[in-house]
Amino acid sequence: MSFLSALFKRRSPPAPPRSVGPAVFEPPCPDQPLYVIGDIHGRIDLLDRLLEKIEDDAGALVAEMPGADPRLIFVGDYIDRGDHSRAVLERVYHLHKEGDGRVICLQGNHEKLMLDFIDIPEKGPRWLRHGGLQTLMSLGLGGALAEGMDADELIALSRDVHRVLPDGVEDWLRDLPLSWQSGSVWTVHAGADPTKPMAEQASRVLLWGHRDFDTVPRSDGAWVVHGHTVVDAAIAAEGRISIDTGGVYTGRLSAARILPGSVRFLGT
Repeated sequence: MSFLSALFKRRSPPAPPRSVGPAVFEPPCPDQPLYVIGDIHGRIDLLDRLLEKIEDDAGALVAEMPGADPRLIFVGDYIDRGDHSRAVLERVYHLHKEGDGRVICLQGNHEKLMLDFIDIPEKGPRWLRHGGLQTLMSLGLGGALAEGMDADELIALSRDVHRVLPDGVEDWLRDLPLSWQSGSVWTVHAGADPTKPMAEQASRVLLWGHRDFDTVPRSDGAWVVHGHTVVDAAIAAEGRISIDTGGVYTGRLSAARILPGSVRFLGT
């Protein structure tokens, strides 16, 4: 049975809820139930465990709410730091391709770093310092150094990355959106400028965040679900739903289940 079939047919009880921080304005109101998964960073083991929990939870939800049509959303940063980036890329890529529009994938800053290296090899050391070395190992390209590679070596390595990425994955990564909306809920990778409408956010802000995002609440009623910035525990408060619990280091990969008027969290 495919993952998506299981996602909507399983009937196991949901995981116990975790507390949600107080909101200062209207609660989130998506157009359909959402499951949003935080930064994976090459931890295929955690992704598999979390997908199982989401399958169970979604099955119970659909049993309680006939006609519900959940969406599964990834906030990006599939690669780097963890040891199984290739496996994560393949898993998420196939979920997206087979999801019939119900699986949404965003681009994270780590995917952008890798694509920049393919296009402009001299940017390689920056990517390698941010976890790209582990991604190279997962692609069968060990032996690179974060510093000390000359221009010819970087060019050769960038060509190798382009060559060994799984079929279709590079084009897929390049086409991924930086944000996705459902009702009053916006999903992004890193954050948003609280002074600008969500539809007018700069690409760099969506990928790398904004200095005022964590301190200045929005005034437009939008709720922004994001990863990128590690938090001790997933939390929803003041228009922000933060779900990067540093799974690559902590073993806690988190997801938010968002329904009209409620947020609860699932995790490994």
